[in-house]
Amino acid sequence: MAHDGWTSADLPDLSGRVVVVTGASSGIGEATAREAARVGARVVMAVRDPAKGERVAATIPGDVEVRRLELDNLESVQQFGRDWSGRLDILVNNAGILMVPEGRTVDGFERQIGTNHLGHFALTSLLLPFITDRIVTVASDAHGRGRLDLDDINWRTRTYRADQAYSDSKLANVLFSFELQRRLVSAGRETRAMAVHPGMVRTNLFGHATGIQSVVARIAGRLVMQQPREGAQPTLFAATQDVPGGTFVQPSGRGHLRGLPSLGTASPLAYDRELARRLWDLSAQLTS
Repeated sequence: MAHDGWTSADLPDLSGRVVVVTGASSGIGEATAREAARVGARVVMAVRDPAKGERVAATIPGDVEVRRLELDNLESVQQFGRDWSGRLDILVNNAGILMVPEGRTVDGFERQIGTNHLGHFALTSLLLPFITDRIVTVASDAHGRGRLDLDDINWRTRTYRADQAYSDSKLANVLFSFELQRRLVSAGRETRAMAVHPGMVRTNLFGHATGIQSVVARIAGRLVMQQPREGAQPTLFAATQDVPGGTFVQPSGRGHLRGLPSLGTASPLAYDRELARRLWDLSAQLTS
């Protein structure tokens, strides 16, 4: 059920608040940054390509700053963390890649788990002492098809499947978000962590699709995909509304492909505490 018909037009005043958005130079990240700045937040756009980020920032009215962040390079993530000082209210772990050809990050991780999960895990860990309000991680309903193999998280012994690697990385996003919330509660912190599914959104994530995937993406784009501004609404809702930590926010429409933000339920595996704990420990080991 939609949450009282909430849209980004209902965003509260964020004056004096500091928001970091990863992947903020296009798609959902850009829309999130634009809307947060519109209602008064100081927005830090954490982007791979600062030149592109600056071009986008120039079109966003408000208090916007661009900083380099390469999530597939732990040195870049650590530098971003070292450079941070002062207030940070909301972290939006938005950046991601989708069904890319097999490849490795700078640190030797499979690209999708490395970028979508491990980079954000490291970033969140570094910024956590500063975060006063919440951490929103953009996942996907593809997490329901995730089957994380923690003995081969980087696909070194299995035959690579880009679609499965993507789903696994999105399951990791949700497991991480829920485990982070449990740890925040245990530590007596009021900071909240939550995950969102943005729905089907017309972004450049589908640029790598080939063959039948590209055909499906084009058809879906015409029939059901939302614009990035609509796709950003679950993120903005999770970042600003008084909902519990550990919440999963998704569109309210049929199949959760589009629609107004609503409180949903993630896949059963996403609530597996033992799997989440093991993933956390492995992620900490790999990114330390």
